[in-house]
Amino acid sequence: MKRLKHLVIGGIQNKVFNLILFTVILLTAAFTSVSVYQNNMLSRLAAESGENQQKTISEITSSVMDQVVTQSLERSNKTAADKIDAVFDAAADRVIFLADCATRLFAHPEDYAPRPYAAPDPADDGKWIAKVIFADGVDGNDPAIAAKTGLMANLSDTMISLCPAFGASTIYIAMPEGVHLSVSDSSSSWFVDGKIRSYDPRARGWYQQAAQAGGLIFSDGEWDANTGAYCVECAMPVYSPDGKLQAVVGTDLFLNDMEAEPNASAVEGEYNLLINQKGRPVLPMQAEAFPMADSDRDSDLCASRIKLLAKTVIDALQGKDIGIVRGRLSDGEYYIAAAPIRTTGWVLLSAFSQAISNQPEIMLKSSVSRLQAEAEDTYQDKMEKARASALILFMIIMLFTLGGALALGKRIVKPLNTITKRISALREGELEFQMEDAYRTGDEVEELAQSFAALTHKTVEYVDTVKRVTAEKERIGAELSLATKIQAAMLPHIVPAFPDRTDFDIIGSMDPAKEVGGDFYDYFLIDDDHLCMVIADVSGKGVPAALFMMASKIILQSVAMLGRSPAEILSKTNEAICSNNEAQMFVTVWLGILELSTGRLTAANAGHEYPVLKRPDGSFELYKDKHGFVIGGLEGARYREYELQLEPGAKLFVYTDGVPEATSAEEELFGTDRMIEALNREPEASPQGILKNVRRAVDDFVQDAEQFDDLTMLCLEFKGSDARGGGQE
Repeated sequence: MKRLKHLVIGGIQNKVFNLILFTVILLTAAFTSVSVYQNNMLSRLAAESGENQQKTISEITSSVMDQVVTQSLERSNKTAADKIDAVFDAAADRVIFLADCATRLFAHPEDYAPRPYAAPDPADDGKWIAKVIFADGVDGNDPAIAAKTGLMANLSDTMISLCPAFGASTIYIAMPEGVHLSVSDSSSSWFVDGKIRSYDPRARGWYQQAAQAGGLIFSDGEWDANTGAYCVECAMPVYSPDGKLQAVVGTDLFLNDMEAEPNASAVEGEYNLLINQKGRPVLPMQAEAFPMADSDRDSDLCASRIKLLAKTVIDALQGKDIGIVRGRLSDGEYYIAAAPIRTTGWVLLSAFSQAISNQPEIMLKSSVSRLQAEAEDTYQDKMEKARASALILFMIIMLFTLGGALALGKRIVKPLNTITKRISALREGELEFQMEDAYRTGDEVEELAQSFAALTHKTVEYVDTVKRVTAEKERIGAELSLATKIQAAMLPHIVPAFPDRTDFDIIGSMDPAKEVGGDFYDYFLIDDDHLCMVIADVSGKGVPAALFMMASKIILQSVAMLGRSPAEILSKTNEAICSNNEAQMFVTVWLGILELSTGRLTAANAGHEYPVLKRPDGSFELYKDKHGFVIGGLEGARYREYELQLEPGAKLFVYTDGVPEATSAEEELFGTDRMIEALNREPEASPQGILKNVRRAVDDFVQDAEQFDDLTMLCLEFKGSDARGGGQE
């Protein structure tokens, strides 16, 4: 042992110094090992959690999409079938009515004077006019034929009134003598190279089928003599009192026109096919999945090489309720539904691609994987910074500890050696230091031992707490992120909302104050001529409000699709919510139904904000409608509705209280006056531009102040209905 001034080399002080140095190094290694172990363990837990999330997403999304597709496909299939059936039924009514008129005419010919008739004239194009065509070899000047033709001409006015009044493109009556009386608005179609085309109705399939059946028939489909379009004829024979065939009346149903019915409700991935009672395709509407083309109309689907398709067609034609069938068609897996066309005995097949229904699951999995990767990168970055900080901290502690060891070495050598041995014995799973009699020296050594024991105990508790808190935060964050995406997906978010509609434009937006919100909006077509619009605000915030919002939205849409009025929709929704509202939550609702062909808006208000209306060539103004009580607040509440007439160019703006009640840092409200001012800065902007202008005004007013309420808006521009033209025979 040597002394150099006040420094002892090789003595107890030096040994304590070396011991402390060794201890610090050992603790550093232990801490590093624990940190590495924890990092690896947390990485494994994150990976396992990600796998479980992917599995859960797959199970939940598959179940939900299966239910949604099943319900939607059954509903759209039946709706399209009912619309097509209505077209056939209306045609049958027209033919039966005309047949009754002809029967009375031929039963009492003496009561009617012959009326003049004329051949087609191209100058009559655009006019609903009756014209007579004689088959080749028929002498129109023959007295008997001329007399019967003049008698038949008494039906001209009735036939003319049936066409434009009921949307028919043509209606006609043919006699066994080869005379054809037809009404349409296109006379020039009867001419070829300046001459009237040859036409013998007796050779047409509809005439022969009606005469053979002796009653009302729908033809299997044939090519129209004039237009060359594929069509179905509805025809019925007319007999004299003695049972002699006097004429056959009929009307054309062009299948291209009927395609608009199912096309209006079809979505991406949905395919439709109309087949007759013989199992043959009649109208291949979006039928790529089957597949069917015009040249395949004579094929028998009952004998299709695709066994699933053949069995489905056979069961549907036999009147069996097939529900939803799942299986493979020509190019993939599909959901298949069938609905009968009662008037004709035909069947409408609808198929929806399972690949389309799987897209939400794929998107969710991709989003979750991306978020997990981002979270892992963030975690690794934080850990690297924590290691650097820990290293600096340990270096500082080492310097102070070694300095203290030089000064206190003589007093703490022996108990410190014991402490060092005990610390060296610490290992993974047993990191807590325990007090022993050897440390109870009555001085700083004992306090150090006690402090170290307490520190290790708290460290163990802290490590356990960190593990639990970290796992819980990751779980809650992932669930809230998923809930936010699910809620956003339930609201309409496609722009433009209805790309095939030019008579209106509509858009909405919802910005929740928290991860999920209680506001919602919705717009959907109840049918081709009625647009339903909803905006609502649920009491409360966060997850409870979001759950209540989803239930309210589903109930409102379900009742609206039943064809109820706005007041009835709110009443039925209030009954449903009040029947099981233990949380005593409520929702304010404004709901309107716009009749697109006339611009008539029928609306009702359940405690919601006043709507804002812009007349054509005017400015936005607050429309103070009469409020009913909030939904879910009072059983048996009744709601009054009102009507507004929207002219082309009119705009409607509805919102939740998050807009006027947006608060600045000075606790001043944005208010309805500022909202109206923002709307009128650019009143001719598109609905999307209107929402952007209002949101920009709110942001400029609020600036950095925290958003305390959901901010939801919806804007409609009514442009007016388009003109529609008629067809030909």
